[in-house]
Amino acid sequence: MKKLTVAAFATLLLLAAGAHAAPRAESALECTIAADMAVVAHSLAREEVQHPKASQIMARIYDVSESARGKEIMKEILDAAYAGSGGSGHKFAEDLFAACMKSGGNLDTVLGKRL
Repeated sequence: MKKLTVAAFATLLLLAAGAHAAPRAESALECTIAADMAVVAHSLAREEVQHPKASQIMARIYDVSESARGKEIMKEILDAAYAGSGGSGHKFAEDLFAACMKSGGNLDTVLGKRL
């Protein structure tokens, strides 16, 4: 019984880890918007705007209030920008856009990589 519980818990952890993947951009336009978000998020982080305030600012700029997927993409980009240690916002945006376009909208490859 104990082994079954451990196996069930391990399965839940694996499912939760897979569920944390960033949403996919669904078009070239969304890849472009994500890259633009990366520049803005990086700039807010470099100016040391508090993360919650930056989130509010970006939500107003990009009007993601009606889109759960848009909110999640924005959150992932902000988290990556605030976890970074400098670097170029433009380089981050270029990398995000290129990876997004090459992978059919997969943002994980760059959002897992911090600035």
